[in-house]
Parts: sequence; structure tokens; C-alpha cells
Amino acid sequence: MSRNADDLTTLIRSRAGAEPVRAGLILGSGLGHLAGAVDGVAIPYADLPGFPHAAVSGHNPNLVIGTLEGTRVAVFGAREHYYERGNPAAMRTALETLKALGADHLIATNAAGSLRPDIRPGDLMLLSDHINFSGLNPLIGEPTDARFVPMGDAHDPAIRAALQAAAQAQDIPLPQGVYAWYSGPSFETPAEIRAIRILGGDAVGMSTVPEVILARFLGLRVAAISTITNMAAGLSDEKISHEHTKAMAPLGAAKLERILRHYLRHLR
Repeated sequence: MSRNADDLTTLIRSRAGAEPVRAGLILGSGLGHLAGAVDGVAIPYADLPGFPHAAVSGHNPNLVIGTLEGTRVAVFGAREHYYERGNPAAMRTALETLKALGADHLIATNAAGSLRPDIRPGDLMLLSDHINFSGLNPLIGEPTDARFVPMGDAHDPAIRAALQAAAQAQDIPLPQGVYAWYSGPSFETPAEIRAIRILGGDAVGMSTVPEVILARFLGLRVAAISTITNMAAGLSDEKISHEHTKAMAPLGAAKLERILRHYLRHLR
């Protein structure tokens, strides 16, 4: 653990209390309001040296520490994407701090485009695995042998099962699929989407995979859920844009919030 993460942990505990955090949540587009439901303390990223830049519209760059549905959580209202400053390890300090705060697992959420006709805008998809289509890696430059992280069960089977049980209890479909990470910020071409489909991708987006790699490196268990905001390029006539993503994200976010609340309420 870095000295910076230790210092940040001390700072955060001085504001939010010393009780250990159980789980971390990274909020994607359309889910930022969930941070406001936490009974706790919001700390701007700007007050936390080394925390991500996170300047994408539609995100809320605060760390919220407190209780949600009876579980002590750390909620990241924004992430820094690779395309913002070209740093795939931008979330490393934030996740090191999450680990130092006591968390044992992370749930990441994101907005994504679907490559499957049975998963439509407004639907959710639980990540069963991912494809690092960008070829980038947040552990490049890590000097220790810890960088050789096994990724066979990167998306934790037990957490996925618990999330699916929560979705079933809420009567919300939650199909599983493979997420492909595309670096952005430009959207994919139809040819790139065809390539991702051949490789086995079911959805595509510009985040989450670096966080999964970093979390596994740090010993955190991980699961992730996509809110589908559009069909990927070439699969429909809709015009894809960031404004479209922000407009469509709330359609799935309400269902995702119900799943996350149920999951946290029953977390043991």
C-alpha cells in the first residue's frame, strides 16, 4: 500500500469516522444520485491528493463514506477514464485507499453499448468476464512480481450470484455477458463492433476493465454491472453520442439502484 493511500485513509477517517468500510461502489453515468442516499460524509476528490481528475460531464467527483441499506460503504461518484489524460492507472490511488479503509470488495457500474439483440437500451448486464480490447493495462510499470495478476475469476462468481439473486428478488432481468473495453473517447466504428462480436463481446464501453485489474491486484473481489444506453455502432439507426448516453442512462439506473440496495441490505 502506498504512503499516499495511508495518509488519505487517515484524512478520510478524520472526517467520516474510523469504522471500517465493507464495500466500494463506483458509480457510472446516470447513477450519481445514489451517492446522495448514503447516510454519511461527502468528500470532494479535490480534497484528496492523488484521487482521479474525473471531469466527465454526468459524473459527481465526490467520495461518500457512510451507511447504505445497513452496510458501511465507500461510494465513488466519478471515475477517471483512460481517455481523459491517457492514464490507465488513474484509479489506483482511489482503490488503494478503498482497500486501506477496510473494504473487501468492489462493485463497479458503467454505461455501455449492447452487441446483443436480446439486451436493449434500458436493460442491465452483469459482467461475467471482460476483453481488454484496448490492449492497455494499469499495471504497466509496476516493479514487483505482484503485477502478474491471475484473471481467471476476475469477476467474482459468489458476488455475481448474490447480485443475480438480488435482481431476481426485485423481478429485474440481469443477463450475464462479456464486456469489451474500448479506450475512447471516440465511439467505435461498425467494423470494430463486428470485430468485438467475433471475439465474443456482448457489450462495449470505455471504463471498468482497468478498475477490475487494479482491484484484483490489490486483493479486492470484484463484480460489475453495465447499464445499456444504446445499441453499438452498426446495430441500429440511433445516433450515438455522449448526450445520448447521459439521456438514456437513467432508464437502467433505477433498476440498478434497486438491485444494489437489495444486495447491500442482505450483505453479510
